[in-house]
Amino acid sequence: MSRSPFWPEYLPRHLVTPDTTVYANLEISRQRHGRRTAIGFFGRDISYQELFAATERLAAWLHHDAGLAPGARVALFMQNCPQWLMAYYGVVRANAVVVPVNPMNRADELRKILADSGAEVVICARELAPVVDAALEGTAVRHRVSACYADYLPAEAIFELPAWLVAQQAVPTGHVAWRDVMAGGQPPPAFAARPDDILSINYTSGSTGRPKGCVHTHRSFLHTTVGLCTWHGHPPGTVFLGVGPMYQVSGLMHGVLSAVYLGGTVVPMPRWDRRLAAQLIERYRVHFAGMAPTAVGDLVSDPELERYDLSSLRRISAGGSTMPDAVWRRVQDKLGLSYIEAYGLTETAATTHINPVHRPKRQCLGIAFFDTLARVVHPETLQPCAPGEAGELVMAGPQLFQGYWRQPEATAEAFIELEGVRYFRSGDIGHVDDEGYFFMTDRLKRMINASGFKVWPAEVETLLYGHPDVQEACVIGTRDPYRGETVKAVVALRAERRGQVSADDIIAWARERMAAYKYPRVVEFVDALPKSPVGKILWHELQEAENRRGNS
Repeated sequence: MSRSPFWPEYLPRHLVTPDTTVYANLEISRQRHGRRTAIGFFGRDISYQELFAATERLAAWLHHDAGLAPGARVALFMQNCPQWLMAYYGVVRANAVVVPVNPMNRADELRKILADSGAEVVICARELAPVVDAALEGTAVRHRVSACYADYLPAEAIFELPAWLVAQQAVPTGHVAWRDVMAGGQPPPAFAARPDDILSINYTSGSTGRPKGCVHTHRSFLHTTVGLCTWHGHPPGTVFLGVGPMYQVSGLMHGVLSAVYLGGTVVPMPRWDRRLAAQLIERYRVHFAGMAPTAVGDLVSDPELERYDLSSLRRISAGGSTMPDAVWRRVQDKLGLSYIEAYGLTETAATTHINPVHRPKRQCLGIAFFDTLARVVHPETLQPCAPGEAGELVMAGPQLFQGYWRQPEATAEAFIELEGVRYFRSGDIGHVDDEGYFFMTDRLKRMINASGFKVWPAEVETLLYGHPDVQEACVIGTRDPYRGETVKAVVALRAERRGQVSADDIIAWARERMAAYKYPRVVEFVDALPKSPVGKILWHELQEAENRRGNS
């Protein structure tokens, strides 16, 4: 176990968190800051009073019209937008459980999550309604609500926005329009949630390719929310750029929950665009951006960056992937800020490690977060590793999830007990230095990190085997100058199709069936894949060969 001597002296070691719920933060901010802007959406300003009223109306509709019982699951399937925040708090207000879903998912991927969670309602962006409709078979979904991004844009355009964002689309058959839900006048049910009740089921993928839902309570999310606000010294009224995907725990913490807790302003970005990001920072005087390394690297690479006044930025921070040293330096040169790297997982409500603001280290996970016990242990013997010695990162703390939804065996495998404390096994290999700073060096689990998105090879392989010409497939990671790591498929075609199918054919087929971050960007054909005596594909041999090529 390691506690750094470089813990910021102005911060307490123990964090006092509210014994309330996530929804209570919205109620309190509405009372304190009712007329303040809660959401700034490309020039349309939505007050805390308006946000609160929208959540009440949605909660009433879910209770009276959809007939949801307490604890029922509701899936959110849209890009960052005002309706995402309204839906999130509205579902919680209805005593239901939020199931955030990656809007890049295809129908098969969405179906697995809907079926596993038992979601009864899907709230989606209208552009994604066809994906929802194609994913319903075998699920418990009874109601679909679709929303138009354009409904919350200003009457007169202030920003030059893409056509898909400003489009007014017809309500699909079988869907209830968001506007109709907002027009309701019935009262919401009595709020009955408590701090230790289930708040959300946030999905990650396991090494088997089966989605795993991480069960989080109000208490686990509040710990990270309050902790991040305290760590960064955010005052009330802080303006956050909502650039990280809100379905991810990191984007949710940095771009939604922290802002509402403080009575601050969220400035949602539905998709990344460096020019729009600079314009939004300038217009809204953004103070904080939870921005992945690929995004901030793209921002500071803009040759016209100096046209914009970004002087309001006080902090840039995020985790998920390592910030390249060259980009770290450019951020300092262009913005005058140190990039505060952090580390966490879906299972740990985003943050278990974070760099001290006054003394960050580059390409470093940071030190253990508030009330968090962090160790490096041998992955097989579970014996503690000495400083500098590589081992598996394990951690314990109030931000940990309760377990995987309806997967008791996977939950049991994810935890170990050391000296009477229950630790989560991250599956990541790293080490701690003699100053208590943690570093990640490898992965125990077979996972590809593409621009901060986790890609599990088994899941991609399963989909590739659906191609009529694919005999065998093995998915590995390959280096990429922009994404850090990207997906490569090593494919053996059926004998009669060899020479008839190109790599571009496989990539195009996969692009139509997988989320954008998952589909292979590189395809290599081989006559046969290496196998063990029992016929198991030796993926590690292919990965090691790819690593050697990348290092040569």
